[in-house]
Amino acid sequence: MSRPLRLEYAGALYHVTSRGNEHKAIYLQESDYKKFLKVLEQVCQRYNWLIHAYCLMTNHYHILVETPEANLSIGMRQLNGVYTQAFNRRHQRVGHLLQGRFNAVLVQKDSHLLEVCRYIVLNPVRAAMVAHCQQWRWSSYGVSCAPHLAPEWLAVDAMLRLFSADLITAIWRYQEFVAQGVGVNLWSQLKHQLYLGSDEFVRQMQEQMPDEELLAEVPFAQKSRDVQPLEWYTTQHADCRNAAIRAAYGSGGYTLAELSSHFKLHYATISRIISNK
Repeated sequence: MSRPLRLEYAGALYHVTSRGNEHKAIYLQESDYKKFLKVLEQVCQRYNWLIHAYCLMTNHYHILVETPEANLSIGMRQLNGVYTQAFNRRHQRVGHLLQGRFNAVLVQKDSHLLEVCRYIVLNPVRAAMVAHCQQWRWSSYGVSCAPHLAPEWLAVDAMLRLFSADLITAIWRYQEFVAQGVGVNLWSQLKHQLYLGSDEFVRQMQEQMPDEELLAEVPFAQKSRDVQPLEWYTTQHADCRNAAIRAAYGSGGYTLAELSSHFKLHYATISRIISNK
């Protein structure tokens, strides 16, 4: 089975989800929710993570995690692995609790952090489990409205400062912002099933993609559907190699590594050609 791409770098921001195997519940009682948050706290301390928002649903969870170090995968192995062991011991069961690998979407921090925070805490409302975010105990919404109660690993102050320097005003604006987001379709903005951000952000992220060995692990669905074979771009721009390179890259279906191999140019040369439009 193809594995989703993992692009890790210092300072990256991810919307991460992980679901129960066969869509089964991963929290059966209050102590399970509390244990998960305790494990999350330990992972944040060990791997220097910052959590901007979280929501624990019945059979899955959402977290918006910032990694000051490039360590998402190792931290997720710790989070899911330790929690699974604890859950299995508590409920006298064996086997997988979570369905395959976690899913991660790279988020452009300056433009989409607040939108993703809002999306995450609204999950119980969209699922008709509660009428208002405040009624769901297992999300970051409550402590975002009462930041003096927030754990150290939850970056509530940083998030609220984006609304106002005055705490009371910031909380009020945050609550209003969340209330306005019930009908917002955040994922209509998703690009290549991997990125939430501007075209420039996508370009920068694709430039950081590793080599073709890692690229081979990317599912076909995560590539652009409007992509033509590289020979097509070469033929269409037969009189200008650089135009062919820019067109192929602009399709969203090819990384710098693929273009470097096809056009037999150094990786850095490809990057300069794309940048110098």
